[in-house]
Amino acid sequence: MKSDIEIAQGAKMLPIKMVAEKMGLSEDDIDLYGKYKSKISLDVLKRNENKKDGKLILVTAINPTPAGEGKSTVTIGLADALCKKGKNAVIALREPSLGPVFGIKGGAAGGGYAQVVPMEDINLHFTGDMYAITAANNLLSAAIDNHIHQGNILRIDSRKITFKRVMDMNDRSLRSVVVGLGGKPNGFVREDGFMITVASEIMAILCLASNLMDLKERMGKILVAYNLDGNPVYCSDLSVNGAMALLMKDAIKPNLVQTLDNTPAIIHGGPFANIAHGCNSLLATKTALKLGDYVVTEAGFGADLGAEKFFDIKCRYGKLKPDCVVLVATIRALKHHGGVKKDKLNEPNVEALSRGIGNLEKQIENIKKYGVPVIVSINKFIYDTQEEIEYIKAFCIKKGVKVDLTEVWGKGAEGGIELASKVLDILDNEKSNFKVLYDENLTIKEKINIIATQIYGADGVEYTTSANKQIAEIEKLELDKVPICVAKTQKSLSDNPSLLGRPTNFTINVKEVRISNGAGFVVALTGNIMTMPGLPKIPAACKMDIAEDGTISGLF
Repeated sequence: MKSDIEIAQGAKMLPIKMVAEKMGLSEDDIDLYGKYKSKISLDVLKRNENKKDGKLILVTAINPTPAGEGKSTVTIGLADALCKKGKNAVIALREPSLGPVFGIKGGAAGGGYAQVVPMEDINLHFTGDMYAITAANNLLSAAIDNHIHQGNILRIDSRKITFKRVMDMNDRSLRSVVVGLGGKPNGFVREDGFMITVASEIMAILCLASNLMDLKERMGKILVAYNLDGNPVYCSDLSVNGAMALLMKDAIKPNLVQTLDNTPAIIHGGPFANIAHGCNSLLATKTALKLGDYVVTEAGFGADLGAEKFFDIKCRYGKLKPDCVVLVATIRALKHHGGVKKDKLNEPNVEALSRGIGNLEKQIENIKKYGVPVIVSINKFIYDTQEEIEYIKAFCIKKGVKVDLTEVWGKGAEGGIELASKVLDILDNEKSNFKVLYDENLTIKEKINIIATQIYGADGVEYTTSANKQIAEIEKLELDKVPICVAKTQKSLSDNPSLLGRPTNFTINVKEVRISNGAGFVVALTGNIMTMPGLPKIPAACKMDIAEDGTISGLF
């Protein structure tokens, strides 16, 4: 079979104007970025605010292997299949980050015959949103250090600056740095650090903002430091949130592309789900809901991370009500959770499958806590045996959950027809009684405990001394009555990546607690989670190249 990029390069794309027309958009509603990409004007959402929303379908997954389990592929294939059945479906996805593109996990454009295109553009620079977010973030960082250098009227304590610089690349050497070296002209020496752009508060704000003015106001609320009296200093105190919003004036507009089957795909925002809230922008989802009768979206990593944050953060703030959840599982991942080594995952092993299937069981239970109907999608790989497939099907039936064998990677829309039919059956006959998991007015520790015990299956939560002090400070500032965003490994239901399957008798260890005041949530960092990932021994970048005629190779 051809590689993903070879399939994408052979796609017959429609001019993006024609894709926009399929959605009822005129030329005045889009800003062209070449022939096959555009941005959608925010006026489209405003003009359609009284129009009834379409049905919202969330695609999530079990805890993945390092390569991922195909949520984006299933999302794209399902939407293509819905369109093939004559339905008006639209996709809402996150933008890829260059970190995993050049690292190990790959992009976020799907795979096989279920992809969004132009794949190379989407996985690389796309429309420049990541650069705008990075620039806005680093403008604020520069303003902080410049303010101190120029006299420090706000009396910022350089030992208590909480806002970090960012870049959209995996670079472990930048996790902890020293800035201001080189004498008096270069400012004051202090410790600093970088996060990856997709973990930044600016990214979270972009994905939760309702319009440009809301974006500007939220950025003004960012808590950047404390002064020498211990009082908070906000971005608005430095008077740069207007300039930051200016840098984001185009980035706030959702991006429109298409699938291999020319299904409209709105791709916008890209926070990681293990260290951020893992959902595409509210603006993208809400625009899609006004333009499509069925909207298929996805949330990052497993349901314990992406789906929980989708429900408890995004749906809470956006007043969204998901109608159905598709839970993606792969046989290789369940064997991985059953203790099978990476080089043995393609070998038949029903016994290992039976040991690892507890992970699927727990994620089904997690989704049901939110009152949303769920269907399991077995994302088929070529090495899966019929015996293994039947084992998972029987397990799901025993649990009273619909299940489908999905083959969109190899067959495109045709491989998702049965899944689409079952999803439509759920939407027609089962009611979503969506509810969030916790009351945001509970204490920080109460909210973290609910997530840890009910979603992860932990016995409880332990806090470091510094985390306890940080919680006390946030509560003192009365900034605590907001949702929780837990930064946790995606590899396990616990905060220990080596505890696979459905672990028991463990505690969640919170080492640091931060307030993302502009985004509107508290971040709890657990285990050994890093906000700036590193590259693997042999990065994916080593396999990529470009020919004299501009043809790209090795990009998945």
